[in-house]
Amino acid sequence: MISSKEAKELLRLGRQAVEASFRSREPEIPEEVKERFAPKRGVFTTLLTYPEERLRGCMGVVEPKYPLWQGVVYTSLKAAFSDPRFPPLREEELGSVIWELSILSALRPVPKELLPGSINIGIQGLMVEKGVLKGLLLPQVATEHSLSPEEFLTLTCRKAGLPGECWKDKDTQVYTFEAQVFRETKPPTDK
Repeated sequence: MISSKEAKELLRLGRQAVEASFRSREPEIPEEVKERFAPKRGVFTTLLTYPEERLRGCMGVVEPKYPLWQGVVYTSLKAAFSDPRFPPLREEELGSVIWELSILSALRPVPKELLPGSINIGIQGLMVEKGVLKGLLLPQVATEHSLSPEEFLTLTCRKAGLPGECWKDKDTQVYTFEAQVFRETKPPTDK
C-alpha cells in the first residue's frame, strides 16, 4: 500500500518529469526514490483540467513491467504528450492541470458464470481481452458515470473496439483489478 505521503511524492515526480521535458532534460530522480519505489506495478496517469476536472490526457501500463517510479514518469509523459485524443500539453497549461495516479493491483481473471454480479463498482476496474484487442477502464470510471456492473462491462468491451456484449463470449476474458487512486487537489503554486 502506498501512503498519502508517498503518493504526494509520486504525483510530484510525474509533474516534474513533464516540466523537465519542456526544458529538454531528464528528470532528476534521487537514488533513494528509485530504491523506495522499485517494486514493479501497473500505473495510470490521468491529467485533468483545473478547476473543471475535465480529462486532458490519460495513459498507463497495465502489467507491472516498470519499477513504480519509472512507470509514473513514463505514463506522465505519455499522458501529457501522446494521448491521441488530445493535442500535446503546452508548458503554459502546467498551472491549470492536476495529476491523478491510479496504482494497480495484479489482474485477476473472472469466471464467466460470476459475471456481472461479482463486479464491485467503485472498487474494481475492468479489463477485457479478446484476441489482440484489449480495453481497460479504471474503477473510478464506473463511479463517475454511475454505471451498473453490466454497463461497466459493456463500456469496457467498447473501449476495446469490441461489441458491447462481447464479455459474454466464451473467447473473451474479463479481468478485475483494484487501484489506489491519488489526486492533486490543485496545481502547485511554488514555482
